Amino acid sequence: MSQADSIFIDMCRDILDNGYSSEGQEVRPRWEDGAPAHTIKKFGVVNRYDLSKEFPILTLRPTYLKSAIDEILWIWQKKSNNIKELKSKIWDSWADEDGSIGKAYGYQLGVKHQYKEGLFDQVDRVLYDLKHNPYSRRIITNIYNHDDLHAMHLYPCAYSVTFNVTGNRLNAILHQRSNDVLVANNWNVVQYAALVHMFAQVSNLEVGEFVHVIADAHIYDRHVPIVEELIAREAFEVPKLIINPDVKDFYDFTVDDFKLVGYKKGEPVKGIPVAV
Repeated sequence: MSQADSIFIDMCRDILDNGYSSEGQEVRPRWEDGAPAHTIKKFGVVNRYDLSKEFPILTLRPTYLKSAIDEILWIWQKKSNNIKELKSKIWDSWADEDGSIGKAYGYQLGVKHQYKEGLFDQVDRVLYDLKHNPYSRRIITNIYNHDDLHAMHLYPCAYSVTFNVTGNRLNAILHQRSNDVLVANNWNVVQYAALVHMFAQVSNLEVGEFVHVIADAHIYDRHVPIVEELIAREAFEVPKLIINPDVKDFYDFTVDDFKLVGYKKGEPVKGIPVAV
């Protein structure tokens, strides 16, 4: 069993057995039929993944690596807020008629800020520091910009990353305000683990730990039987992530530079209802 499977199973079991239910409270999300989408949640979930040992992708069911990387490149490399530049349809519910999700996600990463060394956007500042000052304790991105929240179609869920180099290993902490565990947990883990791999490769570093801090980790009421079935499944050995070693510039990565070798996984979970 991979560490990703083990962590996911333990987290889901803890939420289901010990979590807090929102039944009886007024909640914002709704199902397609208009019913309130209640959750069972745990506050302050912290999961640690040692990327030097394995790539943290679930084997209980597929996590689609190239689609996940396409989205993380859309945000961090293209710094886009327009779904027309994204292959998947996962952002369609939050986009306007022009395809924009407002001043959210990639838009915030692309805004330039003044530093003593010059103008940088947040991504370029991380890359600069990893090259010129890798042991800094100030390598942080944050897209939860209160000045622009009114202009975002969705407030950022995964909103801040702190990068930290220990020896020759690049570590990262992702702070996430909210996480739909069934739909998005491993998707986010795979994305940001891949981002750490990319930043490490172009900075001549090795990968270290990826730490995922979730303020509100929740399972929706209509997802409970799906999760129960999922975490009872057989898990398999972890696959190996292969990244094109010739890429030396973060902005040169494409989804075709990544592949998984030996990815044995369970059947996809189909028909998952999504609350909006």
